[in-house]
Amino acid sequence: MKVAVTTLAFCVTSLLALGLVMLYSSSMTQVGAHYLMMQLVWCIFGFILCVSAASLDYQLLKKYAWPIFGLAFFLLLLVLVPHIGRKINGARRWFDLHGVRFQPSELGKIALIIALAWYGDRYQRRMHTFTWGIAVPIAIIGAILTLIFVEPDRGTTILLAAVSGAILLLAGVQWKFIVPPVILAIVGLVVSILHDPMRMKRIFSWLYMEQNKDGVGYQAYQAMIALGSGGWNGLGLGNGRQKLGFVPEHHTDFIFSIIGEELGLVATLAVILAFVILALCGLYIALHARDTFGTLLATGITLLISLQAAINIGVVTSALPNKGLPLPFISYGGSNLLAMLTCVGILLSVARQANSSVPKVSVSDFVSKSNDNPFAAKAT
Repeated sequence: MKVAVTTLAFCVTSLLALGLVMLYSSSMTQVGAHYLMMQLVWCIFGFILCVSAASLDYQLLKKYAWPIFGLAFFLLLLVLVPHIGRKINGARRWFDLHGVRFQPSELGKIALIIALAWYGDRYQRRMHTFTWGIAVPIAIIGAILTLIFVEPDRGTTILLAAVSGAILLLAGVQWKFIVPPVILAIVGLVVSILHDPMRMKRIFSWLYMEQNKDGVGYQAYQAMIALGSGGWNGLGLGNGRQKLGFVPEHHTDFIFSIIGEELGLVATLAVILAFVILALCGLYIALHARDTFGTLLATGITLLISLQAAINIGVVTSALPNKGLPLPFISYGGSNLLAMLTCVGILLSVARQANSSVPKVSVSDFVSKSNDNPFAAKAT
């Protein structure tokens, strides 16, 4: 367990350090050290939250699961109110407090994972039934995802839906119950995209990048140029050209392309490896958690971080259409950084009280759990 915790901390610290360096490099010609200084401030607050979460007993989250969920739900409602929530590029996702922006969807991510972990632990012996396994959890998930969806924020909605589904499967929900809602959700997403001209343009620009390289697909095309021009070792730190107005979101969602241009393929592969190792450490912690709540909580957090990183990298490399999700620990943005570091602190809390001798969940536990679900967590 000490190795897993040390490795996890090293990966997170390395990604943060790289993020700060690349943030300064990518923005120094436009705003100097402004973004760097702001991100350093957020890092300090993030570390405070991380250390606090790691020091506390994660079992306290059971007691406050629903107050946290209620607060997140209220803020997600409030951000949709005109003149309260800040509208940028057609999306109302932010509170703007004297120049400091906060996205309540970041709190919603953590709140939903905690609520589902609490629910899975509390009703684990009933999760094989339709009512307790699907009907009630869908109401919980829908309360958060619906508000995020109408902001609109399709990327976060898809991310949280995937994480929530994985938590439910691990908690004991049967495949035959979870597949129909997934199909309905996919159909609903497709219909919403078909009736959303901007998202349709993004899809077509992704499918036909060459034809749209001067329009909607401009940023993705320029990001590919950045990655390609970097080669194996990059052009050198600070020598990138695509950050000079060619990649508009070079300091946020598309900062991975600047890493590839200035530091090369070796650095981008190192970033991917760091996230893979982080995911493995998180799953190791989850498997050794002292109870089902800890297992579900750690699994949800690990999937949240790793899937968000995978989606961001997929978008920058044009493997996926643009989703607007930041790269954890690296992209500029206070809300996401605070949320990610808080998640890391919760993971460390689970690890601190873990059973280091025998995993809490084993392959035999999965197979023997209720009926036909091979992913069900061990009942305690």
